[in-house]
Amino acid sequence: MNDEISPNYHPFDSATILDYVKQRPELSTVFRADDELIADEVGDGNLNLVFKVWAKADPERTVIIKQALPYLRLVGGDWPLPVDRARIEAEALKVEYDLVPEHTPKVYFYDAEMYLFAMQNLNHHVIMRKGLSEGIKYPHFAEHIGLFLAKTLGMTSDLVLDYRTKKEMVKRFINPELCKITEDLVFTEPYRKTERNAYHAELEPQVLALQADEALRVEVAKMKEKFMTQAQALVHGDLHTGSIMINQQETYVIDPEFAFYGPMGFDLGAVIGNLLLNYAAHEVRTPDPDARADFRAYLTGTIIDLWHVFTREFQRHVWDQVDPINMPQGYQEDYMLRLLHDAAGLGACKMMRRVIGLAGVADIRGIEDVHDRTVAASLALNIGQALIFERESLRTIEDLVEVATACEPVVPWPAAKA
Repeated sequence: MNDEISPNYHPFDSATILDYVKQRPELSTVFRADDELIADEVGDGNLNLVFKVWAKADPERTVIIKQALPYLRLVGGDWPLPVDRARIEAEALKVEYDLVPEHTPKVYFYDAEMYLFAMQNLNHHVIMRKGLSEGIKYPHFAEHIGLFLAKTLGMTSDLVLDYRTKKEMVKRFINPELCKITEDLVFTEPYRKTERNAYHAELEPQVLALQADEALRVEVAKMKEKFMTQAQALVHGDLHTGSIMINQQETYVIDPEFAFYGPMGFDLGAVIGNLLLNYAAHEVRTPDPDARADFRAYLTGTIIDLWHVFTREFQRHVWDQVDPINMPQGYQEDYMLRLLHDAAGLGACKMMRRVIGLAGVADIRGIEDVHDRTVAASLALNIGQALIFERESLRTIEDLVEVATACEPVVPWPAAKA
């Protein structure tokens, strides 16, 4: 897999990255020749090395350097990965920046020998997952992410691109190894016994019941087929709340190294599913019932609002531009309804995987008390199952929220169901 690695490639550390940065002319607009630079490795992700570099005299002059390792950092050398994913991520960011620069960090350059790129440091923003877990509301998020999704998905699709450009884009973003990670971790391993699954013993009766449910596995298989075969648009591929940098005024989407041509509903469902994972976590994270109800109303309202912004902007940037003879109103309405169904089903798979499989979410796995963690996890699994089973009955985003909010945790799991 990695025979093609450049002979000049080597991983950097926080010392060696400084000389490298000083030698890059593309960063002359950020750093001066006489700057004393400081670097810190800040990557806490599963795959890569990430460095923050800044000028000692002016920390506002700063960049992020992200370098691909030839293996999955979470696991180590036993799980090799192609370093070309750095190119895919850098190019995906450039495509997204061209479409929505207000919600995408700027890429300064990509180094094809070192499999790294430099980008804008969002040093006045926080990871959204962390903020949501602390109960922080972001009033502009729905508007921002709805626009981002409408433009990055709609405007990279066959609905807008000519036939040749679309197919060339598909080729450019072939990403088989990272897609295989998703196929395994999202659609396969959570539904069988495997050593890579990670959940605590108190949740096991519910997990075993879920894995024994053949009807559920049928629906998951349908979602996996869609993920593997439906090349609708350039999808981010890993659009969870850990890939969103945010503050009270701004929203930026980062980390599209899983980008490929796939179903639009995968990105839509990832955002919705992660908001619902946070909804489940607040079952125990916010003990006060009034405070819990208030924050959950914000989360569900955000889901509803982001969908309405998405459909509004999709209308503006896509449907208003198409030939109404070839794509009449009835087709457009059917297309949007199918996106809603896909978002529900694919988002459900993302939810269940984050509870059962490798690399869970801190919203739930960060809950220290094991029983409380079980309560939140149980609710998340029940929401996921409800959404995937009921997706085709949904007609509006409000229907989706109603299905999700009708669910309750079941702890302890009844012996008869195990």
